[in-house]
Amino acid sequence: MASMAEKMVANMDMSAFGKAEELKKRLWFTVMALIVFRLGTYIPLPGINAAVLAEMFNRNAGGILGMFNMFSGGALERMTIFALNIMPYISASIIIQLGQSVIPSLMALKKEGEAGHRKITHYTKVLTVLITIIQGYGIAVGLLSVSGANGASAVMIGSFVFKFATIVSLVGGTMFIVWLGDQITQRGVGNGSSLIITVGIIANIPNALAQTFELGRAGQMSIVTILMLVAMALALIYVIVFVERAQRRIVIQYPKRQMGMRMTAADSSHLPLKINPTGVIPPIFASSLLLLPITVANLSAEQGPSWVQTLSQLLGHGQPLYLALYAFLILFFTFFYTGVVFNPQETADNLKKHGGFIAGIRPGKTTADYLDYVITRLTVLASIYLVCLCIIPEILIAKVGVPFVLGGTTLLIVVQVTMDFIGQVQSRLLAYQYEGLLRKAALVKKR
Repeated sequence: MASMAEKMVANMDMSAFGKAEELKKRLWFTVMALIVFRLGTYIPLPGINAAVLAEMFNRNAGGILGMFNMFSGGALERMTIFALNIMPYISASIIIQLGQSVIPSLMALKKEGEAGHRKITHYTKVLTVLITIIQGYGIAVGLLSVSGANGASAVMIGSFVFKFATIVSLVGGTMFIVWLGDQITQRGVGNGSSLIITVGIIANIPNALAQTFELGRAGQMSIVTILMLVAMALALIYVIVFVERAQRRIVIQYPKRQMGMRMTAADSSHLPLKINPTGVIPPIFASSLLLLPITVANLSAEQGPSWVQTLSQLLGHGQPLYLALYAFLILFFTFFYTGVVFNPQETADNLKKHGGFIAGIRPGKTTADYLDYVITRLTVLASIYLVCLCIIPEILIAKVGVPFVLGGTTLLIVVQVTMDFIGQVQSRLLAYQYEGLLRKAALVKKR
């Protein structure tokens, strides 16, 4: 019986998908937009010496540049107009969200509804341009100091022209990606920014697997080590799916109500609280904040002053300073973003307004304190989970020397975004099925 029911549900999904023209258009739009993004990762900046640039990245393939190159889908290695990807926009979003907690004018905009949201979005995009200009200038200065083994420079045009062209190209490329992400969110399926980052990571998976198997073929990595890495990746995927779907359900009770001449029975529901309410936000925010200083330090380390070279070494992939900063930023953004997405006082007020209460807890401030206590404990668990998931594989990868795509951060992003994407598709299919049932019911009544 269970298998028959599953087949019926699958047949309903397939039939609904065949008739859901709007969903198919949204999926096609999403696919085409992501193809446009991938094509843009192959448009190089003007004046770049590709041979010297490839030589420089080969020397730093195992460093932090390799990690950020993975997030950009290889655009940083090719130094294209999409080299910074959507990271400046994420950095701007972090600064604006932090400002909403301390700046009264931004706090007021947050409470103005849709009009305030549009203004905040505008300020975020303006700040994105400023951050991209700063990062673009830092990349241009760093590239001007890079030279190959034969003394050839990585830049083949004049210094001023190259700086200007690099800044303009990176600003244009980044803002185009921001616009493309907004279009995917509005006219496609899924969160545009997350999908763009995920596609960049997935694009590197075939090359990363080929490099790993080549290390095994050349004898630089044993078969046992490769099997252990594959087992670790599968175990991480299982843990991510388990934790991201886990919930702490708080039972909400509703008393009897008088509705006209009829007394309704007492009812109960539950308030679902995810163990990790922040999703992939903390690792992405932490990575984006580390992007600028580490990129500039690595590009300027070869011919820069001694302190820059020391900083570049300390911020190297798998180094204690880098891991400590990465873990601290993940912890900070886990607690900060949880406070943004969940307000215990507002939730308690809504429960009181609708007559709901938690058994044994008085409505109002006592309920808010209890919810704050529960969400704080969940946030502690989420922060430990994210730090272990992102830091421990990074240490193993730095020691073993395998590509970054097998790290916890990348797997978390890919699995979480994939689950969200599938969930949105299923939700739209379910809504279409309900709409079809309502239409059939209306026709039956008319007859």
